[in-house]
Amino acid sequence: MPPALKRSLKFWDLIVYGLAYIAPITPLSTLGFVWESSKGLIALAYVLGGICMYFTAKSYAIMTTTIPSAGSVYGFARHSLGAYSGFIAGWLILLDYLLIPSFVYVLIAVALGTLLPSVDRAVWIVGMVAITLLINWFGVAVTTRANFIAVIIQAIVMFAFITLALVALNHGRGTGSLSFAPFWDPQKFSSSALFTATSICVMSFLGFDAISTLSEEVEGNDRRVVGRAIIGVLAISTLFFVLVAWVLGNLLPGITIKDASAATYELASWAIGPWAAIVIAWAYVLVVGLSNALPMQVGVARVLFAMGRDRQLPQVLARIHPRYHTPYVGMIVTAIISLSVALAMRNRLDDLATIVNFGALSGFLMLHVSVIVYFGIKQKSSALFAHWLAPLIGIAVVLAVFSGMSGLAIKVGIAWLAVGMVYGLALKLQNGSPARSGKSI
Repeated sequence: MPPALKRSLKFWDLIVYGLAYIAPITPLSTLGFVWESSKGLIALAYVLGGICMYFTAKSYAIMTTTIPSAGSVYGFARHSLGAYSGFIAGWLILLDYLLIPSFVYVLIAVALGTLLPSVDRAVWIVGMVAITLLINWFGVAVTTRANFIAVIIQAIVMFAFITLALVALNHGRGTGSLSFAPFWDPQKFSSSALFTATSICVMSFLGFDAISTLSEEVEGNDRRVVGRAIIGVLAISTLFFVLVAWVLGNLLPGITIKDASAATYELASWAIGPWAAIVIAWAYVLVVGLSNALPMQVGVARVLFAMGRDRQLPQVLARIHPRYHTPYVGMIVTAIISLSVALAMRNRLDDLATIVNFGALSGFLMLHVSVIVYFGIKQKSSALFAHWLAPLIGIAVVLAVFSGMSGLAIKVGIAWLAVGMVYGLALKLQNGSPARSGKSI
């Protein structure tokens, strides 16, 4: 029998996993970059980001109902478009799943650098990788409990921060009131700038899609559970992110940001007090480091597991731990890659963010195409919105966001795609198809 994952997760486990992956505190990580790129329309950028992601979430929900696969986009595209296209989809989404933990490790290192500037970021990165690997080793149930605690703490910290920010506004900081300037200002509006900002803030939403990697670990046979959780997590996170962007977007006009990667700490120190910056930094270190990095490592290990099981990557990646029922080889490989990238990019957080987004958006593009081909063309579906309009709008949105992406991200992404296409063709020539055998869904 092919290796199988243990079915132990319920609906609310998936919600917690998705919120932990996204992290309620995550808008603070790219606050400075989105603020500068949007020319002050930071709340509008997050509204657009949430709308963009809705169509993607809809396509994910549709596909998980029909094809519950630990491989996420890889499994959907493989089933709908064929083995080679599935491999390419999996290869593209790996650029997101492999590098986003690296982004978090660097983010934590930046936070710790604010607290202990004498210690090199590399030390913190190595420590975080080791801790997340250790916790995930003992199974997804243990990870879920850790995620729940982390999400609750994050929510408390964020609501406290927003409350204090409102007090600062009331005392004349920033715009001095809760205006709608972060949503709309005709003098600052620029479509190109807005799409650039959206291409950055899209990273804040990444995580609802990773819920699909747990499709083979959900209790019972109700395939709608994963789709409902995906939509639910996106709705919760969008409302919260827009609220955060609205409040902080009214504070930011009062300060000149010196370092975009540390904008949150500069803003908190100026508007509230130095102690607030320290509290947020520790929240990142002690809470976000676990709640974000844990589910990220879980998600990418499942994609490697699925691709290894189908022999599109080395089959050793499909090995399951006999006691903890975790894809432990995939987790080890993920940890090594994330560590290497985080160390190499520890002083280039903004570049790392855009490269991650290239992988995510490319995977979303393949997802939308899979929905159209499988339901619209093969099944001749008459569900106009779900199987035609939603994915078509999703494709248009992804292409629009691509237009605002940095040149470096495009170059790295195209290079990654080229390597994947050559590797996939080599597999096809060697085995007759990219997936010689194995379980696909």
